[in-house]
Amino acid sequence: MCTVCGCAEGETKIEAGHAHGHHHHHGHDHHHDHHGHSHEHVGPDGKVYRHTHGDDHGHDHGHDHGTIDLGRGPAGTEVPGMSQTRLVAIEQDILAKNDSFAAVNRQLFAAKGVFVLNLMSSPGSGKTTLLTRTLTDLKGNFPMAVIEGDQQTSFDADRIRATGTPAIQVNTGKGCHLDAQMVTQAVGRLPVEVGSILFIENVGNLVCPAGFDLGEAHKVVVLSVTEGEDKPLKYPAMFAGADLLLVNKIDLLPHLTFDVARMIAYARQLKPNLRVIEVSATTGKGLEDWYGWIAEGLAKAVAGRGA
Repeated sequence: MCTVCGCAEGETKIEAGHAHGHHHHHGHDHHHDHHGHSHEHVGPDGKVYRHTHGDDHGHDHGHDHGTIDLGRGPAGTEVPGMSQTRLVAIEQDILAKNDSFAAVNRQLFAAKGVFVLNLMSSPGSGKTTLLTRTLTDLKGNFPMAVIEGDQQTSFDADRIRATGTPAIQVNTGKGCHLDAQMVTQAVGRLPVEVGSILFIENVGNLVCPAGFDLGEAHKVVVLSVTEGEDKPLKYPAMFAGADLLLVNKIDLLPHLTFDVARMIAYARQLKPNLRVIEVSATTGKGLEDWYGWIAEGLAKAVAGRGA
């Protein structure tokens, strides 16, 4: 996870006209070492090669000797020279700081009756296209604003603003996700009206965004049918933590072998009550269900304002 591997090292820039905010994450660059009946080395091509000794005992240990599992243990990762207890402590400290900002965000949103959605997906899922279609179709129904997260460029924020919706770009540099403090800073530079919807489009990544509470009402994961059916099982934290799964690009299904039912079944192994809506940002199919879900959530946020 990025809290220990240092992938979020770098400068974050929050755009608001000429105003920029800076935020730093500190981590540790490291190489992983798997302990057991084998050892690994990094070859000249940058790949990890594993050599196994003495494992041909004529019996099955019940696991795959060709898999390097670095996600074992309470910390869910390994760092040479650092115990699992220490890794857990570091992660808990970082997440506790994030959660304190998330709590402030959530209180602010609740006081203003703002319905906040954290949109997450892998790159290429059609998340931004779906969002711009949503903003266009719902324009005039209620106030909306967007926080747009990307490592670089303001391309997606420009697309959002072209719909007439206020948007602020957060460039995370080497960072692979938005965190609650970035949202706190962005909200300070973005007009978020009472009784409005705030869409937070996270950095394209199915791993790290799942671990960071932003103060949102719901996590929404977008998965396109051009991706693998096994994505939920490969990235379980994302799908286990989501409240809604949008299956996007269903207009392409006649040209693919993607089994929607199988993918949904995999997702519901992780979260049995996961809500699923199948949509196409191109044809508009399924969007009324998506819009109805949004309107229902906003009504609850407004009704609970100040409660």
